[in-house]
Amino acid sequence: MQPLCDPAQDRVVKQVPLPPHRPLDNDLMFPAKNQGKPDWKLIKEHLEREGRIAKKEVIKLVTMANKIFKNEGSLIHLSDPLTVVGDIHGQFYDFLKILDVGGNPELQKYVFLGDYVDRGPFSIEVLILLYSLKINYPRTIYMLRGNHECRQLTSFFNFMDECKYKYDQELYDVFMDSFDNLPLACIINNQFIALHGGISPELRNVADINLVERYREPPKNGLFCDILWADPVDNDDGICEGQFRINEVRGCSYFYGMEAVSRFLERNKLISVIRAHEAQLEGYKMHRWDGGQDFPMVITIFSAPNYCDVYNNKGAVIKFKNNDLNIQQYNYSQHPYLLPNFMDIFTWSIPFVAEKVTEVLFHIIQPRDGEPIDEIVDEDDIAKFKELVGDQQHKNKDVFLKSKIKFVFRMMQIQKGLRQQSESLVQTKGACPDNRIPKTLLDSIKDSNGAFQTAKMADSINEKRPGISQ
Repeated sequence: MQPLCDPAQDRVVKQVPLPPHRPLDNDLMFPAKNQGKPDWKLIKEHLEREGRIAKKEVIKLVTMANKIFKNEGSLIHLSDPLTVVGDIHGQFYDFLKILDVGGNPELQKYVFLGDYVDRGPFSIEVLILLYSLKINYPRTIYMLRGNHECRQLTSFFNFMDECKYKYDQELYDVFMDSFDNLPLACIINNQFIALHGGISPELRNVADINLVERYREPPKNGLFCDILWADPVDNDDGICEGQFRINEVRGCSYFYGMEAVSRFLERNKLISVIRAHEAQLEGYKMHRWDGGQDFPMVITIFSAPNYCDVYNNKGAVIKFKNNDLNIQQYNYSQHPYLLPNFMDIFTWSIPFVAEKVTEVLFHIIQPRDGEPIDEIVDEDDIAKFKELVGDQQHKNKDVFLKSKIKFVFRMMQIQKGLRQQSESLVQTKGACPDNRIPKTLLDSIKDSNGAFQTAKMADSINEKRPGISQ
């Protein structure tokens, strides 16, 4: 595919190739030599260059993948070697890094723990490549469901907006129906359970997961909800008031501690729980609650580096081989810039245009050289100006002109302030759903330059399940 031209040579991220000038052809995407399967390598290259895929081809991919998902149980059994991947959250260019770090998908088995969409601006690209890989390697690429693979969160955050911006409502609905087919958990080497959120008071035996009615929107409570939403307690000793306590951070599900996990692992003859769901500074966290144990009871893996472009965290994956577990970390990759919330260029440019118009007007009527602006008129100049505007005779033309100059100068200062405020909002808006920008997030990120703990604390409002009172 021929790329677009760049005669000005002014692309900001020059290492990102120029985008193709039209969508990938069906014959190239599904070549005859692949027996109807998508050419995932060509798709990967096309998407990496910011190329688009036509809607009918995307629907074809989803339809093919759905047939595979429906034939998989809610609980999958896998063996190593394999790579475990945590949250991706629409960070397509970091997803490409994951495939480099985690191993060639042609040779390496993968299990993805959910949260492929929302927050980042390239969720559709992530899904297209993931579905292409799943169709080509149905027995080595596995996708589990995360809490963001549902209608409630994707309409609250930005995936629905992304679908409407790049395609339409119909494609969004197609993806939502597809998410209902995703499995919920897997057992690795008969020793580890991997899922998105965590365990549940209703989960006594791992076989109970197969009894969950998964082909639907996740409920607000119960086993299905807990698998996607539960969190381990955030302390060093793993102590939890009772085995489980209400998760006030999420607004649903539970926190679970050492006692609940220990009993669950012992009952099911497992070593550890591997889960995603929470951003981590190093990309992972070993929950070593029992000092007498060499292996952590819970491992959190998070694969979206520099989450929301502000967290400044690393990403990580887990690689299993010969029953050994290794963590591999990586830093974020640069990506093409998109305006937050898929804002159009006209809306984005209004504050800049308004500032420049008033600036030009001021320079046209500015005072004599060397005469300070603040000495042209008294403090009540704006009131005088409004009064003089109504004087058709303009008897006091000198005061009228000076008042007009001061008025335009004040307007120029206001427009500059509005433009600067708009720039600050644009820089942080992409991290917040539904155009909501908590003032604490704006101030803290500005003051701390994106420090992980500060950003995570400020962003905690967005961790709560939508519809729950704040």
